[in-house]
Amino acid sequence: MKKIIIICVILIFIVTAAIFLFFTKSNSNKLLSPINKITEKPLEKYGFEKLKNRIPAGGNIEIGEQQKKENSFSSHIFYFTTEGKKVSGMMNIPTKPGKYPVLILLRGFIDQQIYTTGDGTRRDGEIFAQNGFITLAPDFLGYGESASPSANPVEERFQTYTTTLDLLSSINNINQSLSTLNGNIIADTQKVGIWGHSNGGQIALSVLTITGKNYPTVLWAPVSKPFPYSVLYYTDEFDDHGKKLRKVIADFEIDYDSELYTFTNYLDWINAPIQLNQGTTDEEVPQRWSDRLVKELKDKQKEITYFTYPGEDHNFTKGDWSNIIARNIAFYQKVFATH
Repeated sequence: MKKIIIICVILIFIVTAAIFLFFTKSNSNKLLSPINKITEKPLEKYGFEKLKNRIPAGGNIEIGEQQKKENSFSSHIFYFTTEGKKVSGMMNIPTKPGKYPVLILLRGFIDQQIYTTGDGTRRDGEIFAQNGFITLAPDFLGYGESASPSANPVEERFQTYTTTLDLLSSINNINQSLSTLNGNIIADTQKVGIWGHSNGGQIALSVLTITGKNYPTVLWAPVSKPFPYSVLYYTDEFDDHGKKLRKVIADFEIDYDSELYTFTNYLDWINAPIQLNQGTTDEEVPQRWSDRLVKELKDKQKEITYFTYPGEDHNFTKGDWSNIIARNIAFYQKVFATH
């Protein structure tokens, strides 16, 4: 009788164990099921820590129609792609045969309805080309002959980062296109710099943090406040006083942590020399913004040179433009000479 009881207990234990293993395996399969897998939200890929690990989609740079020809330079429309979308822009090329550094020029905000390719960088790009630089100024999605951007205004902003990153990657292929011009012009793809004005300065600073690369960079009155304040600050300039855009930002912050989308939280990642130029009477980008940015970068032992211009406005139209460009050229020449 005692043996029978022991056998029954053993059988019950075995059956119980089998049932437990069955349900454990079943639940484990459910956890691994694609249906229950947690999916990434659409805009999470634009967080700076995500973008840092993004592999740029470098492709070909196509040189299109010539727009201008001078003794020392020529201007051309150019095209490249970002995530399968066509982007146009303005390229300036020295005419004298030689090997030249490349500058990416990033303009500030301009209304799409009045924008034409080259606006915001045309004069600067021509002067740089006359002084021995190849310049590339992307229009960005939605501008010029470029494809349409995302319908989401926040994503459209983030796409300027990925567009610039893909253009930088595409520079490795630029000499294939330059060779078709039969001018013996060669791009030194090991010497690449960035120039950014206003919101273009914000894009430049974002790219410097994301890449961590040594792209010598010149900034003109950069928008340097944290996102989304950097956007909300300008909402009073809209016809609806920013009501629609504030709603878009509010909806974004319900689903996303905005702290992950601003370069100001990642200044430690910057490893490039910077020259910053700021007018003291700039009403679009107050001088105190640049003062603070410079202090924060210096506190982190970053290499930055700061020039202020008394009485100058946002576009440096009060007499210092030529002086600033000369300083920019000298900065790039000095840095590239050591590369």
